[in-house]
Formats: sequence, structure tokens, C-alpha cells
Amino acid sequence: MKQMKIVLMLTAFTLTTAVATAQDLPRKVSNVEISDLNKNPTQLPHYGEKNLMIFYVDPDARKQNEAFTYELEENHRAESPEIYGFGIINAKDTWYPNGPIRSIARKRTAKNGALVLMDTDRILPREWGLGDCNDQFVLLFVDKAGELVFMRKGELTEEDQQAFYQLIEQYK
Repeated sequence: MKQMKIVLMLTAFTLTTAVATAQDLPRKVSNVEISDLNKNPTQLPHYGEKNLMIFYVDPDARKQNEAFTYELEENHRAESPEIYGFGIINAKDTWYPNGPIRSIARKRTAKNGALVLMDTDRILPREWGLGDCNDQFVLLFVDKAGELVFMRKGELTEEDQQAFYQLIEQYK
């Protein structure tokens, strides 16, 4: 019984530390190497040159924030020569096979011209201290200095959306 209490306390401490680390913003993050849709290694585009708006999405949660992303695109709210937006598929935390994910993403990007990359080994969450991103739509914003200045996971509240819109106005 005593061992069980110790294990539970350590687990709670570890989870609390991970959440606290993930919420400690702004913080410096490094450019990471993941892959493009053709399995070629690549680093994050325009890192250090532009402010980056990144949608880090688990395919199992791809519909989270769908209305927000459509509104963002239709109203050009983040459009600026200073901001570069793209998506990264969290391909490690899904049950979908990577081949079909790549194929679907290639078809969609051929239509809309968007850049989508693949993270097949949780590199971004591990290197940037994002915590658990399983079943999450994660909205990230990294400034030109390489600082993660915004992160929200899951379904965005109205307050989250307004906070994001206010933030990006500062970086346009």
C-alpha cells in the first residue's frame, strides 16, 4: 500500500511538472528536423526568419477547431508577410497508418497549396516540452527569435481564440 502511494505521488508530480513546463511561456524553442509528406527529412520552414503559426494536429482530432481554422483562412486574420502558417501531423499518436495519412494530406495540399509536414516520432512535443498532444489539436505560435509565445491544446474557447487574434496582431 505504501509503495502504491509513492508511485501515485510520483506520477502526479511528473504530470504536474509536464503541464507546468508546457504552460511556461514564452520560452525558447529550437528548430527541429521532422519529415515532409514524401518522407524526406526537413526542418521547420522560415524558422528564425518569420513568425510561425503552427497547427500540430493528431489525425484522430482533426475536426477539433475546424470552424476556427476555416474562419481564420476565410477572413485572412493571420495573413501577413511576417507570419508563415503550416501544419504538422502528429503521426505517432494515431491509429491511422502513415501511408494513407500522407496520401490524403498530399491531395489536400495540392488543392489549397498549404504546407503540411509529418512528425512520426513525437519530436515536436519532446523537443519543445509540449506535454501530451495525443488526441489534440495544438495551436502554436513561434516568433522570429525562436520563442514559443502561444500554445493551446484541444478545443479552443472563445477566450483562446480572442487571445490568439490579439497576439498575432502584434506580429503582423
